[in-house]
Amino acid sequence: QVQLVESGGGLVQSGGSLTLSCAQSGRLFTIYAMGWYRQAPGKERELVATINVPDRTNYADSVKGRFTISRDSAKDTMYLLMNSLKPEDTAVYYCHVVVHGGIDYWGQGTQVTVSS
Repeated sequence: QVQLVESGGGLVQSGGSLTLSCAQSGRLFTIYAMGWYRQAPGKERELVATINVPDRTNYADSVKGRFTISRDSAKDTMYLLMNSLKPEDTAVYYCHVVVHGGIDYWGQGTQVTVSS
């Protein structure tokens, strides 16, 4: 059984930075894609950034130039470096992994709050 655990969320002022981590535990699978999603109050969950294994990245237009997604396969950990944060980045951020057979896994989320 695979479990994803996010960490690194918190409260930051506008213009600040945070780094989120997603650690994978449990049985190993072939990973085809992974990424970060977020859900703001009253809105649907949206894609923030993804990695198509091994190294192809994709970013939402709203975070291009500010956020960087990366991974350390040896540690089964994925990161999201968030710079120049804005109040509109406030959301719960979720880790997501897709493995063989189209099976996907989600973390429980970590809250990011950006104040004015």
